[in-house]
Amino acid sequence: MTKEELENRTAMFAARIVKVCESLPTNRIGAAHFADQLFRAGTSVAANYAEAAEAESRKDFIHKLKIAMKELSETRTWLKVMAFSGYVDTASVSPIVNESIELTRIFAASVKTARLSN
Repeated sequence: MTKEELENRTAMFAARIVKVCESLPTNRIGAAHFADQLFRAGTSVAANYAEAAEAESRKDFIHKLKIAMKELSETRTWLKVMAFSGYVDTASVSPIVNESIELTRIFAASVKTARLSN
């Protein structure tokens, strides 16, 4: 996968997160909190990947990708909490959860490669 393809994939992931946030019911307690937390975590993945792609060093590259991986994990957790609480339909966010897992695997492989190449 090229840098540009991964950049587009992370941007699309962020766009999907924005749409989930927009779809949250505004009349339920906690919806604003969920939207804020999900929005911050889910959209930061693309920004952190962009920073990693322009890293100043191998160490910086690894650090930025690990931050993106943490944000993906947080995003998954918020999506699951919202699904289990009935704020979103589990089936509608399942593809986003799966994409977060795939992106995490891609980033983990990149971190491993970066650590091995000296």
